[in-house]
Amino acid sequence: MSGDLKTSEKLFSYGTLQMENVQISTFGRLLEGHKDKIYGFVKGTVEIKDADVVKTSGKTHHPIVRHSTDISDFVEGTTFKITKEELAHADKYEVDEYKRIEVELESGEKAWVYIDALSDITKQTA
Repeated sequence: MSGDLKTSEKLFSYGTLQMENVQISTFGRLLEGHKDKIYGFVKGTVEIKDADVVKTSGKTHHPIVRHSTDISDFVEGTTFKITKEELAHADKYEVDEYKRIEVELESGEKAWVYIDALSDITKQTA
């Protein structure tokens, strides 16, 4: 594999980026990862209208996470170590309904995760 994993990024996936066919199409390789969780999020679904993404995943609806008002809510997934170049490929794969943010995982690691682009981290209920 080309790329230097010493300058790697961590990517938390709860959805289609965990699928082998999506990894091969997006990154050109299978990723190695470990299970983890993010707190303060809930999982829903979003309709995918991009034909290339639907072809790659084989699905018209993908999981999507949104901020929760309950910090004990959590989403399980897998944390992968990828290169900066591979992170750019993941950005191209994800449709406009997603935005990438950095979160702290249950393990204490920091990782990128794609969340609902309409989710606003600054909106907190008192």
